[in-house]
Amino acid sequence: MSVIQKIQEKGAWIIFVLIALALIAFILMDSSFSRGNLFSNTTTIGKVNGVKIERADFESQLDLIQQMQGQNAAPRDQMIGQVWNYEVQLTALQKQYDILGLAFTSGELDNALFGNNPPQFMRQQFTDPKTGMYDVNMARQQFAQIKKNLNNPQVQMFEKAYIQPLIDQTLAQKYQTLITNATYIPKWLAEKETADNNSVASFSYVNVPYTTVPDDQVKVSDDEIMAYVKKHEKQFKQKFETRSISYVSFNAAATKSDSTDIKNQLIQLKPNFASATDVKAFLSAQGATVPYYGGYIGGKSIQDPFKDSIFHVGVGNIYGPYNDGQSFVLARLVAETPIADTVTVRHILVATQQQDPNSGQLTPVRDDSAALKRLDSAIAAINQGASFDSICAKYSDDPGSKGNGGKYEDLVPGKMVPEFNDFAFTGSVGEKKTVKTTYGYHFVEILSRKGTDMGYKIAYLGKPIEASATTIDKASNAAAQFAAVSPDAKSLISNAEKSKLNVIPLANIQENDFNVGQLGENRAFVKWIYDNKVGNISAPTQVGDLYIVAAITAIHKPGLPDAASARATVEPIVRNEKKAALIINTKFKGSSLADYAKSAGVQVLNADSISFSGSFIPGIGSEPKIVGAAFNKSMLNKTTIPLAGNSGVFAIQGKNISAVATGGSPDQIRQSLKQSLLQQSGNSALNALIESADIKDYRSNFY
Repeated sequence: MSVIQKIQEKGAWIIFVLIALALIAFILMDSSFSRGNLFSNTTTIGKVNGVKIERADFESQLDLIQQMQGQNAAPRDQMIGQVWNYEVQLTALQKQYDILGLAFTSGELDNALFGNNPPQFMRQQFTDPKTGMYDVNMARQQFAQIKKNLNNPQVQMFEKAYIQPLIDQTLAQKYQTLITNATYIPKWLAEKETADNNSVASFSYVNVPYTTVPDDQVKVSDDEIMAYVKKHEKQFKQKFETRSISYVSFNAAATKSDSTDIKNQLIQLKPNFASATDVKAFLSAQGATVPYYGGYIGGKSIQDPFKDSIFHVGVGNIYGPYNDGQSFVLARLVAETPIADTVTVRHILVATQQQDPNSGQLTPVRDDSAALKRLDSAIAAINQGASFDSICAKYSDDPGSKGNGGKYEDLVPGKMVPEFNDFAFTGSVGEKKTVKTTYGYHFVEILSRKGTDMGYKIAYLGKPIEASATTIDKASNAAAQFAAVSPDAKSLISNAEKSKLNVIPLANIQENDFNVGQLGENRAFVKWIYDNKVGNISAPTQVGDLYIVAAITAIHKPGLPDAASARATVEPIVRNEKKAALIINTKFKGSSLADYAKSAGVQVLNADSISFSGSFIPGIGSEPKIVGAAFNKSMLNKTTIPLAGNSGVFAIQGKNISAVATGGSPDQIRQSLKQSLLQQSGNSALNALIESADIKDYRSNFY
């Protein structure tokens, strides 16, 4: 981040805080707080337990997140689902707060903001730079002075960005504390867990794997599928409608020929790039995707995997083009010089331009002549013996450092505007200079420097590896021709077989999805799926690097799935159950392991020192049911009946159960169990609230 960016951001947030504290002063007159009291509208985007989530509130939350994250913000479409989930959670929790009588009072807010442990955003603005301590009096004084500014629109933004999340977080912590404080691990459970962890068993067994019975010999009917689904209703019941499609795809990704063409374009640009006297202007004219910084960056901190090769070509020369995975790139080594690893500087800024914190645009605040005249006055005062700190406080336009004598400590290269950066890291300790940057004039003094490194200026000209118009047209035309002769699902499958194309199923598409499974984002196509019925065929549609033609194959209403939908998951389970019954009836004759081994045509095997907690049989895998039977003391030296395990049918004969020292006393185990339960309980409680909530989701009407 540049110096001026820090200046602008900190300056803006001081204003924000002061305004926000006026709001807080107003809020403190009340006794409690409620969500959603800043906006009103009649458009409902959803309901949770009958409580409406209004579109204006929802949009405001999206806008707020985008503003706070700035250039790092995810695309708006991606944030819609995240904000929805957040609002659902808050609304579901609010119902519990009301039932339990949980509230956040004005006294709690006062303590949160001005107490011994204020939130980070308050610490940042009201920490005394000289003492490093949070200045409660300054915070309260500022709050008291600006009570009259309640109508400023930034008040609501700050309340939503910082105050309301603080309230929400505190209430959630109260609710979670009620749950976690009820957590209890009885002594007997800890003792049993300790004994189990320290127990090992040895046993003999006979095993007939399910793989010995071919799958085609065991048929699973729809009735059997549904019987299993109904028996395990909680596992299969779905709350929301989903839909399935099958599609044929045509690749529109860049071809080898496209890649070669892009590389050749850069080869042709190489001489002009090497001879360009204004590197920044040249890159801008070529539409370069990587901005040119123009300041020195330490070689140790440069992350480019090709940096050693770039350094080796020498100043003024170019390395490449090389493939960085997504693009072909030319790298020009513009300059190199020794620099410091870290520096501490102090400065006075007289700004000529300031940056809007939202739009990023620069607006003039004074001309060069006026700025230089003001800075000369500051420098003259310092030269006449005035303290740097006092002059900085009077003249500097950097609110982020003027209270600290203009000082920035332990800076690393590449974080300042280039001109400031280059003087700071190439100058000598004690050196002073007036530096002109995009934002104004700085009087800079280097106070200290640590370490040495070689600094480099590197300019990158890259071109993304993208499909050509020819490649895209070829895929699009092929998809259009296929769609023209495939008016229904049956013909789609038939024509795919004739053309040796794969028909790929894709399930669990929800109404409010933006992504089409793993294919990529295409909200319009998801809406088409929900606007049509089973059997309908889509027009050729681009999703990611593919053109697809799809048929809607199923609509899965809320509730239990039908047999066809559940078959992929349930059929292997039911098939193994039927195989187990078949193996038991045909392979396990007699009453001893020797009898079973003889009838099944297998050997009696041994397992030694098997851990109860591990439930793992060497050469077999995880078999908790079988290992559990081996620890049944009543079955020692006795042969069990055939048991259906995960991988096959077993019969075992326990030989020995013994204890081993694995470490951990009952008290330690008890504490470990409690910590594990505490970690799970908060999320489990929230998930249970969401699962049991009555949720009406109308987002698809708006997005």
